[in-house]
Amino acid sequence: MNIILLGPPGAGKGTQARILVDGRNMIQLSTGDMLREARTSGTEMGQKVAAIMDAGELVTDEIVIGLIREKLQGDKAGGFIFDGFPRTLAQADALGNLLSEMGETLDAVVEMRVDDEALVARITARSTCGNCGEVYNDITKPIPADGKCTNCGGTEFKRRADDNEESLKTRLMEYYKKTSPLIGYYYAKGDLRSVDGLGEIDEVKDRIAGALDG
Repeated sequence: MNIILLGPPGAGKGTQARILVDGRNMIQLSTGDMLREARTSGTEMGQKVAAIMDAGELVTDEIVIGLIREKLQGDKAGGFIFDGFPRTLAQADALGNLLSEMGETLDAVVEMRVDDEALVARITARSTCGNCGEVYNDITKPIPADGKCTNCGGTEFKRRADDNEESLKTRLMEYYKKTSPLIGYYYAKGDLRSVDGLGEIDEVKDRIAGALDG
């Protein structure tokens, strides 16, 4: 099964992607992770990525699609989760063309709906494990009392510099301008499944499972 997780920054896409990876043996394709991996890979594509990033320039859609192509040619396991890509209608078209070219299909696009005010409250309380990236929240999933990450045992936690109300509103505006049109795009294709992204992690996990299996 190949799926896209859609939702505003802080909706919990990364957390739910990791649950799908663990529970369904899926492979998470996060744009950021792929770029970081490529940058240090030493491959021809990796050298291109490193040169662009070192120059402080934006990596082109063509290169990202090239990285995705490489992943699709490898172990498919339980399918792929596209997290953070596509972000624009042009990227959605490019991804659709790539999947068709490689004989793959897109089985579902899961939109995680989250109220903006609740999102601000969630993000400003967020921190992550500095070692493995596990996400914690002062309200819904506080750092354990012993100060150790439940996933890896790490003891260093950090907050993103842009996890504040002003920065989040800027990121939300960017999402609504560029990425939210994908909701109508995939709805018209019959691929969209919308779920409530608010609630406990396990509650959202069950909603996503219902959307995928239903």
